[in-house]
Amino acid sequence: MKIAAIADLHVREDATVSYRELFNEITREAEILVLAGDLTDLGKPREAELLAEDLRGCGVPVVGVLGNHDHECGHTEEVVRLLRGAGVHLLDGQAVELKGVGFAGVKGFIGGFGRRMLASFGEQAIKAMVSEAVHEAMKLENALRQLRTDRSIAILHYAPIVDTVAGEPPEIYPFLGSSRLAETIDRFPVQAVVHGHAHHGTHEGRTPGGVPVFNVAYRIEKPSGRPYALLNL
Repeated sequence: MKIAAIADLHVREDATVSYRELFNEITREAEILVLAGDLTDLGKPREAELLAEDLRGCGVPVVGVLGNHDHECGHTEEVVRLLRGAGVHLLDGQAVELKGVGFAGVKGFIGGFGRRMLASFGEQAIKAMVSEAVHEAMKLENALRQLRTDRSIAILHYAPIVDTVAGEPPEIYPFLGSSRLAETIDRFPVQAVVHGHAHHGTHEGRTPGGVPVFNVAYRIEKPSGRPYALLNL
């Protein structure tokens, strides 16, 4: 089973970039396409419409999650409606089985990694941020619990480990992901994790429990030599 995974397409409403040919190529190379967030640049419905049009050239099932950019304009429900209308299995705390592989997906959130992870202490605003990170991890847990397949993949936008954000400025690491996601993943028999968001990070790492994690942001150099990663399950 070959699975193509890509993130951070950042489709803009000026339509200067089309991904139709890339999706056609992926149809020839893989059996499933995974989109790991920031599918649009500003979360505008027109951007989602353009992506939906390009995805009609993709002949394999598509599954994914939204990213932070997809929430920017406050039209998230319309973006979701348009992409699901184009056949995308868009996940937000849900799970789906495609061709015998289980996929569980959430956007994730910020908070930092390891001993430097943000704690729920002090101002209410800090507690609210930590609460959101915990909420996303709980949604991921609920999605993973739904899977009954022998093979499963977790789809995120934010990173679950620090290794795959290496290459970004260390000062922004806390804004690129959270170890709470990895803690959840390591409680389940997950074969791989994909995420985006860290455009200048590192392609591959592992959770503390040994699960392979792949940063599939568009600009990340990948073994495939293409903007998408190819995972073999």
